[in-house]
Amino acid sequence: MIKITFINAEGEAHEVEAETGIGLLEVAQGAGMPLEGTCEGQMACSTCHVIVDKAWFDKLPPAVEDEEDMLDLASGARRTSRLSCQILLTDELDGLVVRIPAESRNMQGV
Repeated sequence: MIKITFINAEGEAHEVEAETGIGLLEVAQGAGMPLEGTCEGQMACSTCHVIVDKAWFDKLPPAVEDEEDMLDLASGARRTSRLSCQILLTDELDGLVVRIPAESRNMQGV
């Protein structure tokens, strides 16, 4: 198990444990974070966008061109933004810190 810290729009940190090999979006949704992810990993939307802490950004594999295109459409995107559906958790990401943008949406109204 590895630890992931989600920081919500109000600045509150929520640390969760996750198994390696699963996607960050799945972990976020299981932890009740307000990420919609309506395209189910097909990169047809940007509703699962997170802002990766600068210290962790370079530890992620580079975004593919389709992901970069989707991030251009994301509200509140930053230089270190990524789609959480495209981040698979590995042991190297133990301690990963991501921020949920204030502009995020959730179909459950969270």
